[in-house]
Amino acid sequence: MLERIHLAIIREVDRQGSLTAAANTLCLTQSALSHSIKKLEQQLNTDIWLREGRSLRPTQAGQYLLAVANRVLPQLSLAEEQLRQFAQGERGTLRIGMECHPCYQWLLKVVSPYLEAWPDVDVDVKQKFQFGGIGALFGYEIDMLVTPDPLYKPGLHFEPVFDYEQVLVVSRDHNLAKQSYVKPEQLSHETLITYPVEINRLDIYNKFLHPAGIHPKRHKTIETTDIMLQMVASNRGVAALPRWLVEKYAHEIAIAPVQLGQQGIAKQIFLGAREADVNIDYLKAFFQTARTAIF
Repeated sequence: MLERIHLAIIREVDRQGSLTAAANTLCLTQSALSHSIKKLEQQLNTDIWLREGRSLRPTQAGQYLLAVANRVLPQLSLAEEQLRQFAQGERGTLRIGMECHPCYQWLLKVVSPYLEAWPDVDVDVKQKFQFGGIGALFGYEIDMLVTPDPLYKPGLHFEPVFDYEQVLVVSRDHNLAKQSYVKPEQLSHETLITYPVEINRLDIYNKFLHPAGIHPKRHKTIETTDIMLQMVASNRGVAALPRWLVEKYAHEIAIAPVQLGQQGIAKQIFLGAREADVNIDYLKAFFQTARTAIF
């Protein structure tokens, strides 16, 4: 009863705003499109749209089918593409989404040996740092999510692949540079530089400053790691980054890492994927490469 063309029509009418535009996009005549939906409405014994002047408003049934279309059609397209790749002896593309800025530097170290080991797999990285990674996985926009803060949901698999320490970054001549660790109150007179991420997702706030009731004197955001570290080196502020990343840049820029608190802040990078996909050979191999990559 319910066919793929019905879902495609419902989605395109929602996207294009009219039957005529949707028909053009789908290479159908408007009469053929209208007839197809009318027949479906008769079979379902319910309306899909209600006409309001020249516009169409989806009924409750129409809204439900639109949600089904947005979920199912991308899966069908992905399945067809993967089957085509299997038929042609290809592996396909591993689409990776990034939910943290410094993780990109880590990912570069993983992708290089992975591409060498899997020459018939392409890698595509989406650096939408503030996008909804979980939604992108469920919506089949990406195949893998790189994040330091996994959100466990039914149907998703997350596992830690890299341990690191979050540290304070200061210039080499900063008065905190020689200390074994820094206390929260010592940042109350500092300018804190972070990536443009919501404060409640920043470890420097939710694991260090806020529990102590401390706020920095000023908070600035910078998009790129290189510029952030140049600002720190010139005493324009301090930042919080993974120790391995700071030590990598410390050979080129006058910066130094300082432990956050007496106990430090331990973190992990996680890889997430759909449970149904974790046994795909080239995806499973990426997990293994990430766990064993040398930094």
